[in-house]
Amino acid sequence: MKTINPATGKVIKEYSEMSFEEVSGIIYRANIAQKQWKEKSFTNRSVNLNKISELLKENKDRLGKLMSKEMGKPFSESVGEIEKCAWVCEYYAENAEGFLADDTVETDASKSYVTFNPLGTVLSIMPWNFPFWQLFRFAAPALMAGNAVILSHSENVTGCALEIEKIITESGISSDLFRTILVQSENMKPIVQHDGIAAVTLTGSTRAGKIVASQAGEALKKTVLELGGSDPSIILADADIKQAAESCVNSRLLNSGQSCIAAKRFVVVEEVYDEFVLEFKKLMETKKVGDPFDEATDIGPMAREDLRDGLHDQVQKSIEAGAECTLGGEKPGAAGSYYPVTILENVIKGMPAYDEELFGPVASIIKVQDEAEAIKVANDSIYGLGASIYSSDVEKAEKIAAEQLEAGCCFVNDFVKSDPRLPFGGIKQSGYGRELGLYGIREFVNTKTVYVK
Repeated sequence: MKTINPATGKVIKEYSEMSFEEVSGIIYRANIAQKQWKEKSFTNRSVNLNKISELLKENKDRLGKLMSKEMGKPFSESVGEIEKCAWVCEYYAENAEGFLADDTVETDASKSYVTFNPLGTVLSIMPWNFPFWQLFRFAAPALMAGNAVILSHSENVTGCALEIEKIITESGISSDLFRTILVQSENMKPIVQHDGIAAVTLTGSTRAGKIVASQAGEALKKTVLELGGSDPSIILADADIKQAAESCVNSRLLNSGQSCIAAKRFVVVEEVYDEFVLEFKKLMETKKVGDPFDEATDIGPMAREDLRDGLHDQVQKSIEAGAECTLGGEKPGAAGSYYPVTILENVIKGMPAYDEELFGPVASIIKVQDEAEAIKVANDSIYGLGASIYSSDVEKAEKIAAEQLEAGCCFVNDFVKSDPRLPFGGIKQSGYGRELGLYGIREFVNTKTVYVK
């Protein structure tokens, strides 16, 4: 196993994969630690979570540099990610007890209520695109609920995974309660099905989600899956075009375009199509691709060369099928897995730019006749993670978002983003279950009915 700097293509560090016996011992000790951890009060657990937050903030520059070095995102975004992780720790330290308080239900019993118990040790299989945030948005509520956590991270961010373990252990939590394991994805099945694993959460591709869900299903284990997305942004005729274009560009290029909830398909009614495209392209052209440690850089390299090449293949196939590339679209020949900011127009069904998730700085623009067709096209996807709609008629847009868009997160006049206070997750091929908010902390608990005659 090794990490590679995507800006240079050079190996950063090599690691030895753990044997199943090593991992089995880690899981065994995690279960022992969890039995002690669950007996602690919420107040005691919150002390540790707040300490984790402090440590993250104290080390944000160091951790941000490691993140940018391993997966290529601009350094300023890496630091912002660490700060967001600190926030989610503080949020659950403050709110977990209330979220998991007993819920009294009036029945014929003298007393009946719902109580919430931790499940045990939860396996988290995490991706490289937000190496810290993807983990902490699950781990903060899971730990506060009384669970233990085993982390299996993407190989290319192994350094980040080990630093996460160090930070959590430095908070005073048992060194066995949270552990990072180093295992290749093809060797995960016996770990997913291990008797000491109570449940599994995975953030990653739809393909990976199906594999892990199948493995967990064989062993009847609870799973939460946060998978891919091809989020639509609808621009209606009465939208504030400048505001919509700026918001859409920010969404598409966040994390160098490598975000599951980034807007990827821009569905624009023909009445304002030319105006939107002009403004959108003008903003896209200003974005600088370059060294993630250069303050002038907006977009760093993609995380791996194979990912860059796969994206370029999708772009080329879309062009061959009739899409018009009006910006970018050429693969650089220099070192590093860089890809230019790219716009595809005349995108229609049957093209990769319409049907698939394009995980990089590529925007697919789709022209539609009217609002009804915009909604139809937005929903015409195997994915259902996020969606956004832009209109000056906020009441109408809110109704469309709430009742007609097929997605787990729908935003009006803003781009989709995760927030510790709100549940996050998708439908269709984007997965199931929720992270964050009240609903996230209740995913990995036993919702238990207690009835006293």
